[in-house]
Amino acid sequence: MASKEVVAEVKQAGKTYQTGDTVITALQPSNMQINEGELLLILGPSGSGKTTLLSLLGCVIYPTQGDVYVAGVKANGLNENQLAKLRLEKIGFVFQNFNLIQPLTAEENVMLPLKLQGYSNSDAKPKVMKALESVGMTDRKNNKPKQLSGGQQQRIAIARALVTEPKLILCDEPTASLDPKSVDIVMAELKGLVAKGSSMAIVTHDMRLRQFADRVIYVDQGVVSDVEPEQSFH
Repeated sequence: MASKEVVAEVKQAGKTYQTGDTVITALQPSNMQINEGELLLILGPSGSGKTTLLSLLGCVIYPTQGDVYVAGVKANGLNENQLAKLRLEKIGFVFQNFNLIQPLTAEENVMLPLKLQGYSNSDAKPKVMKALESVGMTDRKNNKPKQLSGGQQQRIAIARALVTEPKLILCDEPTASLDPKSVDIVMAELKGLVAKGSSMAIVTHDMRLRQFADRVIYVDQGVVSDVEPEQSFH
């Protein structure tokens, strides 16, 4: 039986920032991978380096050292335009604050990545409806974000992330703004996407999400490990 494809990987990738004479290490040189059809949880306290790791995987920043691969492509070998194309075609993002565009309807928000890829409205529409259907939000397609609850907005944001059928979906604290009932609904949606073949990494300090993960890694003081640090994140 064939082994699972590695969808994204960091190899001895680290990130430092220099301010004046001071070098700040956001992430120590690290190795990790996300496999096909896997929900990976990246747990760690605020300031631990977990968002830096997600930013590297999302091709939002370049590593100071080491390499980042997404869908078999070495991301740190690309220029800004090539990186933007890789992000648009291979990666979906879900953010804590939803990042929906307020004047647009749910349907228009979900359509945005397809428009950026050059789809016409008529070609994009069936994909948008399929994405909305997958998160149970077709009945809200004409609503603007302010007419939706936090949980509903997050489900629209998930539909927007998956409409391009990306290899990889990256979520940054996707449940931080949600009440417990909405957390369960949103995590069930995300688990459902993984069951259909998406690969997903979720950065969080919310220990409630551990039960939903196929695998957990921990980031603490810039160090990535699959062993939980002794101190609690609470």
